[in-house]
Order: sequence, then structure tokens, then C-alpha cells
Amino acid sequence: MARKTSMKEKGDAELSKLLAETREQLRTERFAAAGARPKDSNAPRKLRTTVAQILTEQHVRTKTPVTTK
Repeated sequence: MARKTSMKEKGDAELSKLLAETREQLRTERFAAAGARPKDSNAPRKLRTTVAQILTEQHVRTKTPVTTK
């Protein structure tokens, strides 16, 4: 089984890219579900959770000062 990656391990640019991709997937899932029964009915919920995790990590990074030694 693959190791689950944390949002804290990703860089700022990688988080931004992942956020854009996840929002696009959510948009396509939402419109695909309008026409027919989706294969995975929990997919939008999982995608919204991922978006929330990314936004939370970005917010934490902007609020905490970076300390250097």
C-alpha cells in the first residue's frame, strides 16, 4: 500500500498546482453527476476535503513566521 503524503511535505508551488487540479476535478465531477449516476458517489466529498486541507495548509503557512537558525 502506498504511503499517504501529507500536505505539510509539499512545497508552495506544488500545493497551488494541486489545488487547481483538484478544483477542476471537482467541477467535472459536479457536472458529470448531473447527467447520470456517478460511479463513485463520494468522490465530490473527497475532493472537497482535499481542497480544504490544501487551503488550510496554505493559510497556516502565511500566518506563521518562518524561523531560520
